[in-house]
Amino acid sequence: MSKKLTTLISIEYQTIFKNSGVILILILAPFIYALLYGSGYAMQVVDDVPIAVIDNSNSSCSREFISLLNASPYITTAYQTPDISNAKELLFNRKIYGIVYIPESYDRALLLGQQSCISLYCDASYFLMYRQVFKGVTDVIADINQKQAIQSPVIYQSHTLFNPYLGYGSFIMPAILLVILQQTAIMGIGMIGSISNQHSLSYNTTPIKRLTAKVIVYSSIYGVTTSIIFTLIYHIFGYPTNGTLITAITVIGSYILAFIMLAIAISTLFNKPEQAILSTIWTSIPVLLVSGASLPIEAFPKWMYIIGELLLPSSSAISAYIKVQSMGATIVEISNEILYLWTLTAIYGVIALLSIKKRMLRRTTKS
Repeated sequence: MSKKLTTLISIEYQTIFKNSGVILILILAPFIYALLYGSGYAMQVVDDVPIAVIDNSNSSCSREFISLLNASPYITTAYQTPDISNAKELLFNRKIYGIVYIPESYDRALLLGQQSCISLYCDASYFLMYRQVFKGVTDVIADINQKQAIQSPVIYQSHTLFNPYLGYGSFIMPAILLVILQQTAIMGIGMIGSISNQHSLSYNTTPIKRLTAKVIVYSSIYGVTTSIIFTLIYHIFGYPTNGTLITAITVIGSYILAFIMLAIAISTLFNKPEQAILSTIWTSIPVLLVSGASLPIEAFPKWMYIIGELLLPSSSAISAYIKVQSMGATIVEISNEILYLWTLTAIYGVIALLSIKKRMLRRTTKS
């Protein structure tokens, strides 16, 4: 390593560790967010979500149905109301998160082998509650349907793959952690790019050496950060680790280089540290959504998902990492995602190099 490159690396480290705001965003924030979100989803599964039942049938069949609802680990019948208006009032007051309506014809239709309609109303403002209510009720309906069609050669059985306890933390936290790394890098490196460091500016060097120094420094920081997050914190909260170590390292290493190049390219757009934070902090939720991790891609316009996949390293990294750690995929099975991460690294690397060169020329002209 040349003396000039060593000096640039030293200057970059000094820029980071002399600024408390940069330390908070670039180094401490990933751990703070990982622990906060991890603690929030530590219970993994919400049990006994309260619902209300409107039993207009008032028969032995409807009572059996209600008994099966109470036997479900996901929900519990907290109220039995005479009509929908009372149930709505309970729902709006957040005393329940779902309403099950059993029609008067339920008993007769069931005994005659005819189709009967059970209505379910769910509060979708809280996805964890919505999911438990929906699954609890549909599981009971499926169980009753199986008993009614016992003579059928097709027997329904449900086996949950990859996430057997249906834990929301195990489902969403790997994606959130990857987004946290990218977003803190964009904000932190953006703050650094806006800070005028006289030693760095006056030091005679080339754009490629400046870029190389930045990549080495940020890679070392995020290498340590990811090592702790994806080992210690993963172990504390019990997130899935079904893939091999080398495959997981390949995904994370490729991802780190890609989002660092993206962050360096963006950093040249900011003139003040505050601009870097205010311009990017709101993007975290959209970035997670367009990855398809927290919400199915069918739930929003396809062009949004395509743009996210084309422009954001997080989309490819989330897809690859979940396949590896949740499903035990091999490097061959995630080769497309890895290849695209390296493609983004090259593209954003060129943009970052040109941006650094342009800024150096502009400041040289001013001086």
